[in-house]
Amino acid sequence: MRIAEIPKEEVFTLLHTSPQGLSEEEASTRLKQFGYNEIKEAHKTSLFFRFIQQFTHFLAIILWVAAILAFISDWLNPGEGMRNLGFAIIGVILLNAVFSFIQEYKAEKAIEKLKLMLPFKVRVIREGKEREILARELVPGDLILLSEGDKVPADARVVQSEYLTVNNAPLTGESEPVVLTEEPYFGRFIESKNIAFAGATVLSGRGKAVVFATGMRTEFGRIAKLTETVKQEGTPLQKEIARTSKIIAFVATTIGGIFFIIGQSLGKSFWENFLFAIGVIVALVPEGMLPTVTLSLAIGSQRMLKRKALVKTLSAVEALGSITVICTDKTGTITQNRMEVKRVWTFDQSAVDMLLTISYLCNNATFTENLYQGDPTEVALLKYAREARGEVPSERFLELPFDFERKMMTTGNLIEGRRLFLTKGALEKVLPLCGYALIRGEKIKLTDELRQKILEASQALMDEGLRVLSFAYSEVEPEKEMVFVGLAGLEDPPRPKVKEAIKKCREAGIRIILITGDASRTALAIAKEVGLVTGAPVVIEGDEFHRLSDSELKERLTAREILFTRMTPKDKLRIVTLLQEMGERVAVTGDGVNDAPALKKADIGIAMGSGTEVAKEAADIILLDDNFATIVSAVEEGRTVFENIRKFVSYFFTSNIAELTPYIVYQIFRVPLPLTVIQILLVDLGTDILPGLALGAEPPTPDLMKRPPRSAKERLLTLPLLLRVFFILGPIEAMAGLFGYFFVLYSGGWTWGMPLHPSNPLYLKATTACLTGIVLTQVANGFACRTFREPVLRIGLFSNRLLLIGVLSEILLQIFLVYHPIGNKIFSTYPLPLKVWLVLLPFGVFLFAVEELRKFILGKRKA
Repeated sequence: MRIAEIPKEEVFTLLHTSPQGLSEEEASTRLKQFGYNEIKEAHKTSLFFRFIQQFTHFLAIILWVAAILAFISDWLNPGEGMRNLGFAIIGVILLNAVFSFIQEYKAEKAIEKLKLMLPFKVRVIREGKEREILARELVPGDLILLSEGDKVPADARVVQSEYLTVNNAPLTGESEPVVLTEEPYFGRFIESKNIAFAGATVLSGRGKAVVFATGMRTEFGRIAKLTETVKQEGTPLQKEIARTSKIIAFVATTIGGIFFIIGQSLGKSFWENFLFAIGVIVALVPEGMLPTVTLSLAIGSQRMLKRKALVKTLSAVEALGSITVICTDKTGTITQNRMEVKRVWTFDQSAVDMLLTISYLCNNATFTENLYQGDPTEVALLKYAREARGEVPSERFLELPFDFERKMMTTGNLIEGRRLFLTKGALEKVLPLCGYALIRGEKIKLTDELRQKILEASQALMDEGLRVLSFAYSEVEPEKEMVFVGLAGLEDPPRPKVKEAIKKCREAGIRIILITGDASRTALAIAKEVGLVTGAPVVIEGDEFHRLSDSELKERLTAREILFTRMTPKDKLRIVTLLQEMGERVAVTGDGVNDAPALKKADIGIAMGSGTEVAKEAADIILLDDNFATIVSAVEEGRTVFENIRKFVSYFFTSNIAELTPYIVYQIFRVPLPLTVIQILLVDLGTDILPGLALGAEPPTPDLMKRPPRSAKERLLTLPLLLRVFFILGPIEAMAGLFGYFFVLYSGGWTWGMPLHPSNPLYLKATTACLTGIVLTQVANGFACRTFREPVLRIGLFSNRLLLIGVLSEILLQIFLVYHPIGNKIFSTYPLPLKVWLVLLPFGVFLFAVEELRKFILGKRKA
């Protein structure tokens, strides 16, 4: 007999447990026997194979071909140094592979650590006491408690249900709600009405269930491999970087081939032209760019974490920078979610006792071990009732749980032998169901005049920014012929930093749309208090919202200030969809199980750390402190990450231009090659790396949140950036390198047309001077690239400590290469006299000054 077919009393016997749950000792024994309640991941690519993959991408293949040709060249024409070049190129491939692998590994581990910060917890009964444990520690026989918003952690047989309703879509693909009961079921197992399957979500109600299968033994575990083998896509930015790298590699190969043909036509030797072609390819290919991007995104996610925003996917980091609209809840996001009953209103004092009774009994919050637990609104009502009236003995025999359509909750209670149906909820839903009012201790017919008094009292409370709930009861049947009792006004004060955060959003060109279930007057009062509205906003309530067509609603959505009140999660999804159709990039907040569709639909879904597991799973970012100000901080970090990637891309490309120019001079003017291929590789993967990484960790610039959001279609490589690199920074660096080269040559007595052997000390000294000129101007470029618009001197020249460390390492490495015998031997360098350094230093100062002047002029124009 299957577990679904037996009565609930026999479930405990079958699983050797009891209504008091397992003992801790027995749970520990079963954990050893059955193992952790975890879905094992499908076979992952081994670390070794992933490392090997770093040698087979497009960029690496080009370099492999170059290395092989270099070895062939050395075999056919020995003594030209081509063998060393071949080994150097292989060294580049190896270094790039190691660096990329390490960064990807670090990023993956960082994401795993972030996941561990939000463990999936469940409520169980053990030894007769309710406690919270990690879901992975569940064992067969555990008695679990389920309520709205929970994710079912294991396959469990329901033994108690109070309108327990689940969504089995993760298992069956059907999103229709399923109401679970404790009664035996004799149909198909997967359709059982008394089984809560692992992975399902609780939509409403509550209940108890006994776990009978965990981990891979669950129905979900049996099909887990189908979901675990989906290949993870790269983020849009990573794809763009990869695409850009391929384009550059193709262009570099093409240019190298063109100049090879030109060289052949000019009568130069094959190997001379081949060396040139290899140099062009290596000079233009950005070997270290992709792993640096990955690291920058990982740094961004870590910085967001410090600001209480947990990023689940790296793609969310980059998407944040282009957000144009934030759709936010009020309760718990704009406000502190610390509800407190501030005012109650009744027709007279005789009704207060009944209002307190309803507050106490029509309530699922609990008070155990001197601690209140539950929904903040219900906790506030329970606390108020307990402190004002004390305990209310009763037996509950019915519950109609709250939902967003009905906007009320009803319980059936037996109080001193009297059956009452107690209701609390939104006034516009409760009042139409009332035919009477409790006045002077009696049921009085509810006239239009009395209704008007109730509405006026409600409006007065809402004008104070209070959230208003109404209370009623019936002696007949649930929510029929009810007696109106009174109102309670609850205060939820705004969060301290919200006003400043909203101001920051306005300056950043981001619109904030408040979507709340509260009434218009309450929402408007809070919105004015925090600066969300400054004039006369468009306010759309639920009834009007449902009457508006999509085109009419889109027209309303163009308003500068707009509030949506008495909204449901379904309404929120419609708003997000229409905003996206209007071309907006939307971030949306949510915490409930019904918010999941809107969170998934939005460009960025933001769940509250205190929200349901379902909401957290659907979101891209989780706010650990539930604070709206944290969203703004996360947007700032998102913009910073994208800006920083542009900074180090600009930094790398500048040196590529400086490295390419000597090869063009060599080919056109028939002079000895000013910069060797090995020295180019030294710049790309030696001196440039640490300063480039430091630019990826640059803090936000002061003007970053005073600019409008970037377009989602905006490319990483913009025309202004390319013009700046190709016509300002790159040429200055090239001038520095070539000046150093020819300065040394002419100082050593060289004349135009004089051939120089690669081992000639004068030639070695001249190429070292060219290399040093590029490195020194790259030092200045590192500081110049810290900002695009703001003068660096204004934000502090030495405010990025990582850049100072990177620059210092760059200079020390160059000194080692110039003056140490090992550096001389490996990279064909030669010691330089001090005067060469002194004549090259002004180029760095000049580059920095020109860039600062450009920023100053740009700032003046915008001012």
